[in-house]
Amino acid sequence: MDKIQLLKIVEFIESKFNNVKKINTERILSISKVINKLENSDEESLMWLNEKNKNRIFEISTGTVICSLDSEIPTNPNLSIILVENPRLVFSEILKNFFVEKQNHKIHSINNTDNKIGKNVNIGRNTVLEDGVIIGNNTYIGNNNVILKSTIIGNNVIIGNNNTIGGVGFGYEKNELGEYELIPHIGNVVIEDNVEIGNNNCIDRAVLGSTMLRKNCKIDNLVHIAHGVDIGENSLIIANSMIAGSVTIGENTWIAPSTSIINKSSVGSNSMTGIGTVVIKNIPNNELHIGIPSKKLKDI
Repeated sequence: MDKIQLLKIVEFIESKFNNVKKINTERILSISKVINKLENSDEESLMWLNEKNKNRIFEISTGTVICSLDSEIPTNPNLSIILVENPRLVFSEILKNFFVEKQNHKIHSINNTDNKIGKNVNIGRNTVLEDGVIIGNNTYIGNNNVILKSTIIGNNVIIGNNNTIGGVGFGYEKNELGEYELIPHIGNVVIEDNVEIGNNNCIDRAVLGSTMLRKNCKIDNLVHIAHGVDIGENSLIIANSMIAGSVTIGENTWIAPSTSIINKSSVGSNSMTGIGTVVIKNIPNNELHIGIPSKKLKDI
């Protein structure tokens, strides 16, 4: 990893965030190691402390610490301290702007000429695009993805590896002989701007209309999103969750790991589920539900 002068990081923070205070940051240190374990700190380490553990700053002898504005500060000339309103957010922005390797935009393969591909798009190796796929600008798609026909992907979307997007959902009906027959799925999947999707997910097309992932929602790894689901803006769906068909999830909602949500139910805006929750009835806005089956724990 290339070494980066501390002063450059401080200038970046001051340009992007309000209410920044600095202690001993006039020293020119080469920041080359980003850690969060205090016992491994040295003069080139960059760390952050949140509200719960901000008092641990007294355990650190050297390096650079990003901490909250109301933290008590030790007298230590070997320690650089940056005080901000949201240490974790500032730490994240530093990682993105100084330590993450910039991606070169490449399209390794296009399967047909019926696709519409925007500018600065990355499409990884062994990724399949079926007919009628539309991809916006500045979108990154990793390796080994299958994106089926008529899927629409917006701008600034990130899709990891090994995802299937736009496949046929699990919808069957018995015929006159009592045998199950698959219901045709003639809808699609729409992924709006700034959505992020991890690895090994399955997102099914709608029977009619669209399965919707709205702006800025984030999907973790190993999530199943069934046909006709509508996930609201700025919501997070965490690993191993199962979102059944025609579920509606509101805005700013947190779906915890291993949550299962029964088909055609809804989870309101600004609501949360606890880990392993089984949702069999609607969850209103601004509530936390936990358990099997889910029960309200408290208002949010």
